Amino acid sequence: MSKSILDRLASVDTNSVSDALDILGLAGATYGLWPLWGCGKIVGRASTIQLAAKTAAKQTAHVISPVIETIVTEDRVLVIAGGLHGVSSWGDILANAAEFRQVRASVIDGMCRDIDGSEQIAYPVFGRGVTMISGRNRAMQISAGAPVMMAGVEVSEDDYVIADRCGTAFIAAERVTEVVALAETILAEQDKIIQAIGDGVPLSQLMKTGEFKKVAAYP
Repeated sequence: MSKSILDRLASVDTNSVSDALDILGLAGATYGLWPLWGCGKIVGRASTIQLAAKTAAKQTAHVISPVIETIVTEDRVLVIAGGLHGVSSWGDILANAAEFRQVRASVIDGMCRDIDGSEQIAYPVFGRGVTMISGRNRAMQISAGAPVMMAGVEVSEDDYVIADRCGTAFIAAERVTEVVALAETILAEQDKIIQAIGDGVPLSQLMKTGEFKKVAAYP
């Protein structure tokens, strides 16, 4: 049985995906969206949410929870844009609701509070940092399912997400097969180089090989 594209994405890492995106001239790799506790690598498909500073206008949607309640598949990652500096966009109550719906993780272009609560239920959260300051009466949700900007990268509903200790990358759904295939090739070439180093081959000699030349531009 052939592996699904999500299984294949899970077999690579953000470094090889970033290199593949570079080679293909695609945006997607970000800086600043880190694991907010010691969670492992996550992959999934984006459910996008746009937040903004709360205005005097009446809010027409609750923050994030209606999106969680609509999720019926096990491949979703909440991609939350528009977080306010120093103000929480996520907390342990939302984490418990998301975990119950089998959401895989949340990636926030913003901050999270109650991070211990997310860690206690092993719910992965990636973002810019942690805070104690509530988003209540400070932030509001203005859209869901629409394209959002995450650390300078546009992400659409159903795009692919990979995040690990090195950060977070997004892959447009229509390019994911191409990106993952190239990431697999890059990772295999790097593994050959590392194995050869372990076997005692001098790096100066390896620098002349085809594998090294293919990956050397992306250290």
